[in-house]
Amino acid sequence: MILAFDKAIQYMAKRKIGALVTIERNTGLEEYIETGIPLDADVSGELLINIFIPNTPLHDGAVIIRDGKISVACAYLPLSESALIPKEFGTRHRAAVGVSEVSDAVTFIVSEETGGVSITLNNQLLVDLSSEEYLAILRRELVPKEEKGGKKTFYKTIYEELNRLSKKGDR
Repeated sequence: MILAFDKAIQYMAKRKIGALVTIERNTGLEEYIETGIPLDADVSGELLINIFIPNTPLHDGAVIIRDGKISVACAYLPLSESALIPKEFGTRHRAAVGVSEVSDAVTFIVSEETGGVSITLNNQLLVDLSSEEYLAILRRELVPKEEKGGKKTFYKTIYEELNRLSKKGDR
């Protein structure tokens, strides 16, 4: 999924195609999902790019990712009222901060003005991120801990399964 995000972000940033993608984590985003157009599609860089091409039916609003799939496009997110958001940021950034104020979602934004990439999480707006920076954040926030080392080792998997079976046999 992160590779798909990276492909889409790089393409859209280079061409200054605005984008707003929110990834649901523990806090449900149902009330915002209900405002969007259902897709229930696999995440791919190509689909994300197509969604945000200007003057197409789905390009306004947010894409919301739920359970590793593109749940909806064209969703409305709550706009932040914070005076701390710099005036040069528009509706996408306000929506990204707004959803981070009410949930634990991770949201990335591509600015159509500058092509800059920003991320919101934990009520923070991180702006003008390099590809190395946004990839590090996405990996840190979205990749399960056992996958971060590149793998959950074969031996650890066997150990856990043997442990589970031995406990089952103790009953």
